[in-house]
Amino acid sequence: MMPALERIRVVLCAPSHPGNIGGAARAMQAMGLQRLVLVNPSRFPDAEASALAAGALSILASARVVTTIEAALSGTVLAIGLSARPRQFAGAVMPVRAAAPEALRFAQSGDVALVFGTEMSGLSNAELERCQMVATIPTDPQHCSLNLAAAVQVAAYEIYVAATGGTVWSAPTFKPATQDEIEQLFAHGERTLAGLNFLYPRQPKRLMPRLRRLFARARLEKEEVNILRGILARIDQRLLNAKPAREQ
Repeated sequence: MMPALERIRVVLCAPSHPGNIGGAARAMQAMGLQRLVLVNPSRFPDAEASALAAGALSILASARVVTTIEAALSGTVLAIGLSARPRQFAGAVMPVRAAAPEALRFAQSGDVALVFGTEMSGLSNAELERCQMVATIPTDPQHCSLNLAAAVQVAAYEIYVAATGGTVWSAPTFKPATQDEIEQLFAHGERTLAGLNFLYPRQPKRLMPRLRRLFARARLEKEEVNILRGILARIDQRLLNAKPAREQ
C-alpha cells in the first residue's frame, strides 16, 4: 500500500444500515484504503455488514467505533466532509475529483479523514463544521442523493486514481504485418474473389480499393494476415474440388 493511502481514514457518521458499512468496507478494499471509523453505528458488528463486505472482512475487524465525531477526527491534519447539500457556512467546497489531490497532499504530513453522513440526511451542520473542506460528487441536480456505500466508492476511487495515476492493465501487442505480407494478401484475395465471380477483373470497380481502405484501418497483424490467407486457401481448395472433372 502507498504511504499516503495508509493515512486516509473513512469516517461514517451514524450509519443506520449495516449493509452500507459492509459495502463501504468493500469499496475501500478495492481502492487500497484500510482505515474505517464508525461514529455511533446503529448495528455493528452485524452479519449483514460481514456479508456485503465480501473480501474486506479485515477492514471490519479493525474498524474503530467511537461515540463522537471529535474522537473520529482526533489526530487528523485535514477532514473532508462529503455533502451534496449547499451549506451557508461551509468551508472550501470543491468536486471530489479536485479534493482527492488535496487529501493526498495533506496525507504527506498526517492523517486525513473522508467524512460521510448518515443515510437519511447526510452530515449535520455541526458535523460539517468540524471539516476544513467540503467535497461533493457531481450528479444530476434532480437526483443528487447517493447510497452511502456508493458515495464511499466514488470518493475512494478518486483518491486511488489521484494516488496512482489511474494506470490499468495493457492488452498484449502482436507483431504487425509487413507491407509485403499485406500485398501478398491482396493479390491472393483478388485471385480468390475472381474465382468466386465476386470480382470481375475487367470491371473491378472500387472493390479492391475499398478493401484496402478497410484493412488499412484494421492495421493488420502478421497472425491476422496468416489467418486470412488460410481462409482464402481453403476457399481456393473448395473451388478447385467443385469444378467438373473436364475443367480440372
